Amino acid sequence: MLRGCCSLCSKNLKRPSYYYNLSNSSGHLLTSRNAQTSFISNTQTFTSRPHSTNFRFLSYFYPNNVRKFSTGENGGGDGGSGEGGSAEWTQDIIYLDEAGGVIYSGKGIRSVEPGLDDHVMVGGLKKPFSNANAVAKIVEIVKRWKWGPEMETHLDKLHFLPSMSHVHEALKEIGEIDASVSLFRWAKRQSWYAPNDETYVLLFDRFNTVGDFEGIQSLFDEMIKESSNGGGVSNFSAYNRVIQHLSRAEKLEVAFCCFKKMRDSGCKIDTQTYSSLINLFLNKGLPYKAFEIYETMEQVGCPLDESTYEMMIPSLAKSGRLDAASKLFQEMKEKGFRPTFPVFSSLVDSMGKAGRLDMSMKVYMEMQGFGMKPSATMYVSLIESFVKAGKLDSALRLWDEMKKAGFRPNYGLHTMIIESHAKSGKLDVAMSVFSDMEKAGFLPTTSTYSCLLEMHASSGKVDSAMKLYNSMTNAGLRPGLSTYIALLTVLADKKLVDVAAKILLEMKSVGYSVDVCASDVLMIYIKNGSVDLALRWLRFMGASGIRTNNFIIRQLFESCMRNGLYESAKPLIDTYVNSAAKVDLILYTSILAYLVRCQEEENERHLMSILSATKHKAHSFMCGLFTGPEQRKKPVLTFVREFFQEIDYELEEGAARYFVNVLLNYLVLMGQINRARCVWKVAYENKLFPKAIVFDQHIAWSLDVRNLSVGAALIAVVHTLHRFRKRMLYYGVVPRRIKLVTGPTLKIVIAQVLSSVQSPFEVSKVVLRAPGDSVLEWFKKPIVQQFLLNEIPSRSNILMHKLDTLFPSSAPEVRSLSPPKPLVGGKAL
Repeated sequence: MLRGCCSLCSKNLKRPSYYYNLSNSSGHLLTSRNAQTSFISNTQTFTSRPHSTNFRFLSYFYPNNVRKFSTGENGGGDGGSGEGGSAEWTQDIIYLDEAGGVIYSGKGIRSVEPGLDDHVMVGGLKKPFSNANAVAKIVEIVKRWKWGPEMETHLDKLHFLPSMSHVHEALKEIGEIDASVSLFRWAKRQSWYAPNDETYVLLFDRFNTVGDFEGIQSLFDEMIKESSNGGGVSNFSAYNRVIQHLSRAEKLEVAFCCFKKMRDSGCKIDTQTYSSLINLFLNKGLPYKAFEIYETMEQVGCPLDESTYEMMIPSLAKSGRLDAASKLFQEMKEKGFRPTFPVFSSLVDSMGKAGRLDMSMKVYMEMQGFGMKPSATMYVSLIESFVKAGKLDSALRLWDEMKKAGFRPNYGLHTMIIESHAKSGKLDVAMSVFSDMEKAGFLPTTSTYSCLLEMHASSGKVDSAMKLYNSMTNAGLRPGLSTYIALLTVLADKKLVDVAAKILLEMKSVGYSVDVCASDVLMIYIKNGSVDLALRWLRFMGASGIRTNNFIIRQLFESCMRNGLYESAKPLIDTYVNSAAKVDLILYTSILAYLVRCQEEENERHLMSILSATKHKAHSFMCGLFTGPEQRKKPVLTFVREFFQEIDYELEEGAARYFVNVLLNYLVLMGQINRARCVWKVAYENKLFPKAIVFDQHIAWSLDVRNLSVGAALIAVVHTLHRFRKRMLYYGVVPRRIKLVTGPTLKIVIAQVLSSVQSPFEVSKVVLRAPGDSVLEWFKKPIVQQFLLNEIPSRSNILMHKLDTLFPSSAPEVRSLSPPKPLVGGKAL
């Protein structure tokens, strides 16, 4: 019998090691150590290789008991007897512990072949290697060596045949990601490796835990490549888990790239993955990309889950795709899902803001049917929608419902209700809510005060407007410019000059520029015809150092002229001229028109003084026209032609025509017929009245004086008839008829003048006409020749006929005569 002995060493005190000793006939000991199976060589004396030195040594001493192997390269060799190749020793082997006690004795059995056998030997029995032990051994090696060649070497020498289930279970117990990846890559190089969906999911989860998204992407690419090569099963869960992890980490580009790779590879994508992508795009502010994912879901027939509905409906509603949101809302209810409050809230808010108030209220009522109560935010949204749509009654009902539900309207809602009712003219309701706002402890802002004040001012309620203004200033709030303008406007309309002056000074004290506002108030007085108040306000402006513009000065001057306040108009024209403003021909002519109509000597002096103050070249022309040839040093006709040549007819043609009309009136009244005829002749030469005289060969000659003043019409008739007489008597040209187109206004005046010299003209509605032969006989009479050459009979009742209607005397009437547009535009500017 071979007797075994035990040896002790310091490293075996904590963990016992078991030895067996084989002694030959010479007394030599062969010692072997077994840590896991109690049969692994420690001293290199007894190994698993059949051709080793130790094997030859034993064969020499025990030729009949050669140990044989049933697996590997020597399975079924010489001397082997039975399956498994477990040749027995002829003598017993006794196993001792460290204290020398016998643990076990039995026939000698060979050890298992590492990496080939799936069992261990306990005595003479085969015992399968348990999965737990296999996993524990793998975990022990990986945790010890972590990674690298040493770990792989030890894994290659495992005494059992691993499987993917062993690797998967080991990965569950290994916490470190590097060690897990090293084990997985080692397993991929083994012949027994098979792709496993659960293993990939485990690794992806491990990468996600440590935040290694580059590792996720790298492993995903490997998985895609492995799947495209036809290796393994479809990794459905792993694919989807990658997208979900990347989406939750907001890795937008990487997640969408992986999604496209999955789609291109034909992998089935689940609802949760679609939902995670949709949520990612929505969070990144890309709703249209989210809608593309949703449309892809519809195309592949992937059903929506409740969470997807809850994400998509609010997003569609907020992006304005209300029809799509309503469709999903109906689908959600048809599938039995209960809409949540955010879904209702988003639909109510978006429908209201889009103006679909009926649909918004329908969803609102449906929400209450589900037992949900509106929130304060929903009430605010609905009230805002109805207010913006102008449905203030519905907004007030929701306002009352909100307060009954126990919600306190906030400051913004109070302001909106007040301003909307004020702007719509419902000032009583606005003031009622304003009082509630103050009682609730909210301090109205400048905007609220301004809105109320401006609406009261526009309604002419000056007392309420002033009360709000005082309340506003007492609260320490600064009124805005529009508020001051509205208040000054109503005060000006109510002719409260002193109060308006006080407000204007307060406006100036808080830093506003008041020149424009003061001028606007002055313009209001002018337009209202309150010339005395306008002059009073202008004096206040001058005393306060506030300036106005020349346009308003001119408007006030013209108002004074219309009202006969010539003495007050004189300082205004002086101011106008001294401020470098140019008195145009229209303004000068309008002053001359007032002089034509004036009947009081004192007023004539004021008007002459005003004409002189204009410093217009037309005034110099007027003065020269009434002087003698000695002072002029030239004939009247030449003097008149020189003046009219200086006129820019492109800009002042209308003004020149107006000036000729008024000037001829004045000259006729002053008895200056020859001068008047010179003015008409030059005016006709310069084509100011191009269509007045028409020569139609031998058929008809005509004169049109419908657009002339009384004096101009009389001069035109006399001068034109004189021309007709010369043509008929000297050149022998006699037309069939001659007509004078006078219009209904001048018809009587012209007819009376011609009837005094027994004219053959017959009076019709708007025309005086006569046959050419009759006119020729009439021209031959001496009285007619004297009438046409010398002067018009002085008959004031004829000359002043309907003078008030015919003579322009104010700026509006001047503009009604169509003055040149550039000149008017320049004044307005």
